[in-house]
Amino acid sequence: MEVSGQVDTRFGPVRECFAEVIRGQAGTGAAFAAFCDGRLAADLWGGWADQERTRPWEEGSLVQPYSVSKPFAAVCALRLVEAGRLNLDAPVQRYWPEFRAQATVRHILSHQAGVVALDEPAPTETFYDWDRMCALLAGQPPAWEPGTAHGESALFYGHLVGELVRRVDGRGPGRFLRDEVCGPAGLDFAFGLSPSEQARTADLTGLDAAWRAAGVAGRPVLYQRAIANPPGAQDGEVVNSAAWRAAEIPAVNGHGTARAVAGFYQALATGGLLSRGMLAEAVTPQCAGPDLVFGEKNAWGLGFGIDDDSYGMGGLGGNYGGVCTGGGYSVGFVTGSVGSFDRVDALENVLRDCLGLPPLPEDTPSATDSTA
Repeated sequence: MEVSGQVDTRFGPVRECFAEVIRGQAGTGAAFAAFCDGRLAADLWGGWADQERTRPWEEGSLVQPYSVSKPFAAVCALRLVEAGRLNLDAPVQRYWPEFRAQATVRHILSHQAGVVALDEPAPTETFYDWDRMCALLAGQPPAWEPGTAHGESALFYGHLVGELVRRVDGRGPGRFLRDEVCGPAGLDFAFGLSPSEQARTADLTGLDAAWRAAGVAGRPVLYQRAIANPPGAQDGEVVNSAAWRAAEIPAVNGHGTARAVAGFYQALATGGLLSRGMLAEAVTPQCAGPDLVFGEKNAWGLGFGIDDDSYGMGGLGGNYGGVCTGGGYSVGFVTGSVGSFDRVDALENVLRDCLGLPPLPEDTPSATDSTA
């Protein structure tokens, strides 16, 4: 299929690179967007939106980019911090009395709270019951003493952050995100899709048993526990279902366009979503070193992975959104065909070449390349 969308004249090679990405997609398509020096420099999409290949990927096609969702949830809480309604260094119990782990709000936001896996087996349907999931998380002993280590809460970060938002504001993270963040900023990204939004959602493809097995190979036991209970988050039949798309699972099931992801980071970088002071704290490393869940070294801010002169978040299957502060650009890549980060790395390197910047360092694992 042909690539649709536009690029500024100087970024023609980005379109060519994206066309190669689409030709290599084994399942459904993808989209890529970039803001450079405050302008939308690239906004591209292509491929099919459904597994049967009857619907083309369109400008408004939505897709689930997995952990790219997490910073959207974090910004909801950070807006409440800015308003003085949520205190970063207050114990979680101030707002959520039932919460067992002796963690602070800062610990929750920076993946230091230790609530990363459930001991009690829970069925897939638990994902669709916000109160039940939060009750299980509230009673879960942490995997480490909060504040002494860090590890990404792959499936539960959005519930931990989102319940704080709900307890303080009364609105859940889905409504808060629509009302206070994405709606005013014109960003087509949401938790909990309406029927009309589901009608323009692209299927995720490639989530088979062999792919799941490859994803856990070499990972710590804690990672395997953290992604498997409740089951289904990496099962195509589950994540392409209406029930999953309608639910709010903010750690992984935000749905949006590449333009919305890149636009989110552009809005952050220009003071449109958070104050300069709040953003500076959010993108300052709160912890660094081995991630006890993923087994790699990384650094976390308040909801963002931090890597040299960039901050952002990668998601399972090769999705990514982030800002390069030194290069003056933000990017978003979302895909329906799960794979590696090689695709977005290639696109970003071509973009950097067009800007006269050196290529990204090779083989530098960071929190921005999450696999959840």
